[in-house]
Amino acid sequence: MKAAEAGPAPQVFRPPVSSVLALDFQQLKAKLQTYLKPEDVGRVEAAYHFSADAHAGQFRVSGEPYVSHPVAVCSLVADWHLDPQALIAALLHDVMEDTHITKAEIAERFGKVSAELVDGLSKLDKIEFRSQEEAQAENFRKMLLAMASDLRVILIKLADRLHNMRTLDHMRPAKRRRIANETLEIYAPIANRLGLNDLFRELQELSFRNKYPLRFEVLAKAIRSARGNRREVVGKILASIEERLPQWGIGAEVQGREKHLYGIYRKMAEKRLSFSQVLDIYGFRVIVKDVPSCYLALGALHSMYKPVPGKFKDYLAIPKANGYQSLHTTLIGPFGMPVEVQIRTREMHHIAETGVASHWLYKEDEKTLTELQQKTHSWLQSLLELQSASGEATEFLEHVKIDLFPGEVYVFSPKGKIFSMPKGSTPVDFAYAVHTDIGNRCVACRINGDLMPLRSELRNGDQVEIITAAQANPNPAWLSYARTGKARAQIRHFMKNAQQDESVTLGERLLNQALRPHGLTLGQISSFAWDRFLRDRGVRNKKEVFSDLGLGKRLPVIVARRLAEAQDLESGRPDVVKPKPAGAISIRGSEGVAVQLARCCHPIPGDPIIGTLRKGQGLEVHTHDCPNVAKLRGDRGRWVDVEWEHMVDDRLFDVGIRVLSHNARGVLARVASAIAEEDSNIQSVSMDGGQGEYTALNFTVQVRDRMHLARVMRGVRRVQEVVRIGRVKADGRVG
Repeated sequence: MKAAEAGPAPQVFRPPVSSVLALDFQQLKAKLQTYLKPEDVGRVEAAYHFSADAHAGQFRVSGEPYVSHPVAVCSLVADWHLDPQALIAALLHDVMEDTHITKAEIAERFGKVSAELVDGLSKLDKIEFRSQEEAQAENFRKMLLAMASDLRVILIKLADRLHNMRTLDHMRPAKRRRIANETLEIYAPIANRLGLNDLFRELQELSFRNKYPLRFEVLAKAIRSARGNRREVVGKILASIEERLPQWGIGAEVQGREKHLYGIYRKMAEKRLSFSQVLDIYGFRVIVKDVPSCYLALGALHSMYKPVPGKFKDYLAIPKANGYQSLHTTLIGPFGMPVEVQIRTREMHHIAETGVASHWLYKEDEKTLTELQQKTHSWLQSLLELQSASGEATEFLEHVKIDLFPGEVYVFSPKGKIFSMPKGSTPVDFAYAVHTDIGNRCVACRINGDLMPLRSELRNGDQVEIITAAQANPNPAWLSYARTGKARAQIRHFMKNAQQDESVTLGERLLNQALRPHGLTLGQISSFAWDRFLRDRGVRNKKEVFSDLGLGKRLPVIVARRLAEAQDLESGRPDVVKPKPAGAISIRGSEGVAVQLARCCHPIPGDPIIGTLRKGQGLEVHTHDCPNVAKLRGDRGRWVDVEWEHMVDDRLFDVGIRVLSHNARGVLARVASAIAEEDSNIQSVSMDGGQGEYTALNFTVQVRDRMHLARVMRGVRRVQEVVRIGRVKADGRVG
């Protein structure tokens, strides 16, 4: 998505395009010549001229020739030493969107690989979307899936976004805020996930400046003031570290750095601090030759200043998911000022700054790069899993966003394998991280050997054991506390499939019922009638029709009428057929997601009931006197006659009762005991009043049927203090 699109040129003086661009491209060319062969530089130069011709006459909102943008993007990509195909794609990344150039032409001139990269970077502008959000989500999905097959797609896109963010000043304020927010939510976290630390920080800073310009300026001014006050202290700390390390035989490069504005702002917002309360706005970095020197340097620093308990993190032994490795410690410096120090090797520093781009830039530490590439590959594979489990693009984007948020906890399997999970993860997330089948069959868990609820939040160092059962299935309630995108996507995927299967079965029953007044059954409908119906309605198969019927997307009476008409055409039957009673559909109340008992009136076996088809949700069963059914009287096509099937299992149904009693000591215990004596569970209880002579007790109890409820109510009436008891109806009245 381009932050600065081509538009009409403002009325400003412009020097000739060639002279404006010549210098930019000559600088890029000099950069390319440092690591590319002459023939490859020639291919990139040909792509530059091709891009300049394609974008001729197009200008950015700033008034610059549009091709200056692809040149800048290519220059950023060249900093990572990407190959010629990627550099060509960077120069051509907008030509398919903004000009007449096609993918086939790019493939013919510059090769199939570059054409595929450009295609992965191009928006889906030929498709009509219902909303801007849907279009944005679908474009993100296309880009992320292209990135899963070739990582260079996202590297070029991140360079594109960085240049757009650097030149955002000419856009309208509302658009600047929207683009900045999108960058904070998607692009900066992707850069972080790929270990592109410098890029990640700059995107955050630019987004902060454009999303909250006033806050940015106030904070920047405060830091400039503090800089003078703290310069002496920072210099003293830096000098003392540089003096102490050689005494321990450690050769090191020590860097002092000011923390980024957005990091300080986020800390202030999350911890509700004023700027004066944020003391650690400076950090130090110690770069040494090898891993043993890292731990030796840590000891030297701890001998100088006292460490803050709980603020030590060892990312050497357990690297972050993006391959980042360092020792982090926070020390109490002079005048009680907290000092944050990072200790790492030179190779780790390269990877910390450039992440996966190190694959192209640095070759000296192949083992570390291989591990980083494996982690990146596993993340890209997880994107493909999310894609297959997610339905709509907006859902896919939601799952990706969840997984991109920084902050991790490290937990262990019973065999000692380490899993990196997002903060707030639960055993359900862990189960799906181990394997999708483990998640789907999960029933319980042990954390550090103790049985714990599945909603428990995991902490660093927890050992997690998942208990499974062969017949278990995901619980919809897990969605309220599952944290990772994979877990949420797989739970939703299972629920959709289950709903699909159940809705097909329900749809068959609904259609059979609707055909009876036409003197037909489902088995009597011929292939001719079905083929005609499917062709006329543009539907692929009967299963899709049944599913739509079960989900309330089609009305059974209309489908039945169309099928009967098609059947009459084939058989030559008279149009008037003696109607038969439609009959009612039998309901058990345990069908699953396609048939739901209404929460408003809580029907139970024995109640007179009626069904309504809710679009996209299936059949909802209400009591006959439910006020919500009365509102639907005009929409007769959505009513379905239903009846209770003879129950043979011990399924329990929730129902509300209200008990009015004298306000006496122990009355709640006696009423609860009376309910339990009639073999009924109490799901919830609440109390109204209690200050005067009477108290109203509201119970949700579980019963098998209407007869069971009657026994429960008789038992409660026998309690001496009870004045009145009744069942709570949908409108809150007691009857």
